[in-house]
Amino acid sequence: MYELIQVSDNCYYIQSPAKIGLVKLGENEVCLIDSGNDKDAGRKVRQILEANHWSLTAIYNTHSNADHIGGNKYLQAQTGCKIYAPGIECDFTNHPILEPSFLYGGYPCKDLRHKFLLAQESCAQPLTQDVLPDGFALIRLPGHFFDMVGVRTPDQVVYLADCLSSRETLDKYQIGFLYDVGAYLETLEQVKSMTARLFIPAHAEATADISALAQYNIDKVRAIADKIVSLCAEPLCFEHLLQRLFTEYALSMNFEQYVLVGSTVRSYLSWLKDTGRLQARFDQNLLLWEAR
Repeated sequence: MYELIQVSDNCYYIQSPAKIGLVKLGENEVCLIDSGNDKDAGRKVRQILEANHWSLTAIYNTHSNADHIGGNKYLQAQTGCKIYAPGIECDFTNHPILEPSFLYGGYPCKDLRHKFLLAQESCAQPLTQDVLPDGFALIRLPGHFFDMVGVRTPDQVVYLADCLSSRETLDKYQIGFLYDVGAYLETLEQVKSMTARLFIPAHAEATADISALAQYNIDKVRAIADKIVSLCAEPLCFEHLLQRLFTEYALSMNFEQYVLVGSTVRSYLSWLKDTGRLQARFDQNLLLWEAR
């Protein structure tokens, strides 16, 4: 873990729970694509920088999930690097309490205020095309989170953030976290047709051909949607639907899974209602979901 892997003349990634991109900008200057999940990840990144006599100029956060911005504060304090994050993700990066609050739908209890969901605050600026180094390109990848982006480097290496998961992860956990199901499917269709020297997803193996994995992710999303519709053949309130999904997929409920899977299921319900596959009604002060 935290092995530095070179994939082109100037591009690397650091093998970690959420892969960290590293790109050389000159003889001694580098930038990072994300920063890992916590202070310890930041410390290990700093050790890699020092071992190679590299100076960190900037961290470009693809999105604001805690496992991608967790090393920000430590690395910024140690190196003085600038930090950038796209759109709404910049606000979440500057005020990370927003992530568990959003997931829970209110002030999060202590069980949700930990490094997995709550990163330390860092000072981020908006990530736009004009702040990237020459030859870099932002790729909009909404769906998994609000304004997530990927980065294409001059070496034609594409860092894909969390826009798809490995087959193993999907088969094990089934319901991957999503914010906007419709936008996510559009993103996957876009990714499926991309070409590059190498694609580096944060939670799957690096590959030169991303199309098959993108299609596998598409198929999984549609299978989950079909399952929800089938379970709603009879009217169900959200809690009973969530219980049945956990039982169906042999998932274990705890606070983290309740908010991550629960938020995702709500996103599916919104998408299925907006696309006409589900209807919602209130009965005896309960919101019930039912297949059309």
